[in-house]
This record gives sequence, structure tokens and C-alpha cells, in this order.
Amino acid sequence: VQLQASGGGLVQPGDFLRLSCAASGFTFDEYTLGWFRQAPGKGREAVSCITTNNGDTRYGDSMQDRFTVFSDNSKNILYLQMNSLKPEDTAVYHCAVVQGIRCSIVMAGRGYAWGSWGKGTLVTVSS
Repeated sequence: VQLQASGGGLVQPGDFLRLSCAASGFTFDEYTLGWFRQAPGKGREAVSCITTNNGDTRYGDSMQDRFTVFSDNSKNILYLQMNSLKPEDTAVYHCAVVQGIRCSIVMAGRGYAWGSWGKGTLVTVSS
């Protein structure tokens, strides 16, 4: 499993970003996919989760209605659309996968239930 996130950057509050995750070495619809983030000096935080074989998506409480996770299974790319960004969204965002665990369980794990993850991409929200 190889994962590489990209698309981070410096934006102002209220702006949007779309993160991408190029994946290889596995079949998307056999895995649970998603994102977690880690702010400086803090632990991991679950951001979002998707199981592409049934369309189930989950989000962290503070991301609901602002973030959207989706995938292009034909290209093995996972995306995270982030709208209405806030300074508290500043963090390194990692894409991650795990096999055999539902999104409801993954999200309850607060970012620590993932099996594999890649090097993250930094998102900084500041005026």
C-alpha cells in the first residue's frame, strides 16, 4: 500500500482547498479509505471516512457540512474537498486506509484505527 497526499497550502479563513491522495498497491473497493489530521503539538483527529463499495461516508463533528470525501476508483485517487476553512483546521492531513473495518468504527478510533497512511500535506488557515 502506497499513499501520497497533496494539495495543501496557505489559505485565508473562509477559503477552500481540495486535497488529493494518489494510491497504489491495493484495490479501492476492498478497503475503507479516509483522512485524519494532526495539528502541531496535538494528537490525531479523525476527519473523514468512505467505503466506496457501499457509499458510506462519515465526518468528524467539526467537519460535517464543510468537508466532502469522495474517490475516483478508476484512477485510484481519494479526494477531500474542504470548504469554509477555519484557523482550527490548520494541520497536516494524511490519507489512510484500513481493511475490514467499517467507517463507524474507524471514526470512533479518532484517527488511530487506520492500518496504513502516507506522508501528509500541510494545510494552514490564517489571515
